[in-house]
Amino acid sequence: MRILLIVLLVWAVPGFGQIARPKKPVAAKPPVVEKAAAPATSWPVGSLQIEGNRIYSSEQILASAGLKVGQLAGKEEFEAARDRILATGAFESVGYKFGPAESGAQQFAASFQVIEIAQVFPFRFEALTVSEADLRNFLKQKEPLFDKTIPGTKEVLARVAKATGEFLAKAGHRENIAGKLMGEGTKELTVVFGPTSLPSVAEIKFTGNEAIPTQTLQMAIAGVAVGAIYSEPRFQQLLDTSIRPLYEAKGKIRVTFPKLEAEPAKDVTGLIVKVTVAEGPTFKLGAVTLTGAPAAATLVKEAKFKTGEPANFTEIEEGVERIRAIVRRGGYILVKPETERMIDDKEKKVDLVIHVDRGAMYSFGKLNIEGLDIIGEPQIRKLWAMKPGAPFDGEYPALFLTRLKDDGYFDNLGKTKSKLNIDEKTKIVDVTLLFASDGKAPPAIGPERDAQEKRERQRQPQ
Repeated sequence: MRILLIVLLVWAVPGFGQIARPKKPVAAKPPVVEKAAAPATSWPVGSLQIEGNRIYSSEQILASAGLKVGQLAGKEEFEAARDRILATGAFESVGYKFGPAESGAQQFAASFQVIEIAQVFPFRFEALTVSEADLRNFLKQKEPLFDKTIPGTKEVLARVAKATGEFLAKAGHRENIAGKLMGEGTKELTVVFGPTSLPSVAEIKFTGNEAIPTQTLQMAIAGVAVGAIYSEPRFQQLLDTSIRPLYEAKGKIRVTFPKLEAEPAKDVTGLIVKVTVAEGPTFKLGAVTLTGAPAAATLVKEAKFKTGEPANFTEIEEGVERIRAIVRRGGYILVKPETERMIDDKEKKVDLVIHVDRGAMYSFGKLNIEGLDIIGEPQIRKLWAMKPGAPFDGEYPALFLTRLKDDGYFDNLGKTKSKLNIDEKTKIVDVTLLFASDGKAPPAIGPERDAQEKRERQRQPQ
């Protein structure tokens, strides 16, 4: 009876005596997620910046990009703007980035990152029958980057030559224009644009020269004149920059080139240019005075001018450079000396007045050192003599590195250089010395170098 009762209880009470099993989960409905609005593929441009530019202004680069603040733009427009900047030929690389403006407005904040072609040259035009000022204004609109200087690459020369041809065609002159990188004397190169139809110089001859051999004169001017488009004004300029200094080194400061004759060469394409030289008398160096700097007499003495002797203006320029270096050591790193000639044709002498514009004085701030370990750096600092607050010697960093090399302080030392950080507001100059090894071993200096050599000897087999 009891057994029957228990069986009935087990059967009647739900769940009693059963093994508990997890209930099959009921599939829940996925939560309703409200999707955020996807960013627009095109928004107005709220801001545009240029990063990395040194030669060209941001305004010039943005003008080449063809993208403006307020314009509706997206990825395609930014890529097209980047391609237009690259197409100018003035940059090694161009990148871009854009994203929502920080203000929260539906606008893009965008920037272009550029690396410019570092070497640029002045340019000018030759033998054109139009106003050069009008031509340059046209080029500013056509090629915003190329105002005063341009890279000397083929692509850039071709672009400017093509734009120049377009301007000439509008003025009714159809000419094929070419640009060529040429020497304008001994100190700088210039890009010269001119008609390809004009003849070029094939050979140069001199007559009337006695103080300087013909071969010397020909070698001095050949590099800048042979192969160049010929025009008398330009050739006179080349004579002044290439030949005149040779004569002025001999005191012949009144040398002139009164006659130029050009005739077609027989054996080659081009012109033979005959130059008549009027050498003139030899002038001696008279009195030398200096203005604009204290201790003028001492500076003139340090320059080592040779008064009473033929006025050698090559040596005179070297003397002026010595004056500049001395003034620079006093903290006047932007000093500009200018030489005025007082020529006495009757006495055949030339007096000099050297005007020195010292500019502001700069002080030394701090020394930074890169590329040395914790042993080498303190020793370099100990050797560095210029103190913070002292007038900044513009010659000292280079001389310091040269002395380190000459005295053999380093082993396995690669390139070394100094970098100046000039604060124009405070007139304080910080110096960074950059050291690099050749990859074989880190530089060793002083006692550490001796210890390193000892360790190396110990490693050698006995």
